[in-house]
Amino acid sequence: MKTITEMENEIIEEFELFDDWMDKYNYIIELGKSLPLIDPQYKTNQYLIPGCQSQVWLHATMNEGIVTFRADSDAIITKGIINLLIRVLSHRTPQEIVDAPLSYLDKIGIKEHLSPTRSNGLVSMIQQMKMYAKQFNAQQL
Repeated sequence: MKTITEMENEIIEEFELFDDWMDKYNYIIELGKSLPLIDPQYKTNQYLIPGCQSQVWLHATMNEGIVTFRADSDAIITKGIINLLIRVLSHRTPQEIVDAPLSYLDKIGIKEHLSPTRSNGLVSMIQQMKMYAKQFNAQQL
């Protein structure tokens, strides 16, 4: 399994293949289409991420000390963005998730190319994923 840094570098390299942001947006849309489906039972208000312009449902499980995320959204761009986060943070220990700097998001330039509301949603998604990890960490103590 690749480290968080290796996964981040892989995503940075993928984004470097595109010259302009329209191509990058199209790639994010493709990532959204390939997002593994969340179980319908988790598409409820309990799993909605607050602070997102579109609806984003996020569910996390921990098995043998490894956290796995599943998500869905009613907006295809948002599905692609959450897929970028899941690729890096899923299948990690809670501590790895809490400690992940996620600097690749700045390096691919996604934050400055999102609308302010989508950018706030990205921050909310990261906070929610790290909150799950902190809760799992607390359960392990």
